[in-house]
Amino acid sequence: MPGTQTKQATERKTKRPVPWNVVLLDDDAHSYDYVIKMMQELFAHPLERAFQLAQKVDSEGRVVCKTTHKELAELKREQIHSFGRDALIAGCKGAMSAIIEPAEFDGQDDADL
Repeated sequence: MPGTQTKQATERKTKRPVPWNVVLLDDDAHSYDYVIKMMQELFAHPLERAFQLAQKVDSEGRVVCKTTHKELAELKREQIHSFGRDALIAGCKGAMSAIIEPAEFDGQDDADL
């Protein structure tokens, strides 16, 4: 038909965001109670899970707290850095350290606990 234009359907592929790990780094200046409280307050982990994460960061030097999109991972890292000092440790000068890194697996928080 003259004057009829055909519309080409453009196929759009939605890319899934790259998952990022929020990784808590160990130090000797924070107690298990501090780590457990932080995991419960910042990540809503139940007590048993928070304790497992505290054990893992203590034994392995690092633990994945959460796997999420980059913006939330950045926020969670900053919340860890802002959590404050451990009142139970006299020499504690501040919060724990954390980093974010691209996840090597698809959306699972430290599944091997």
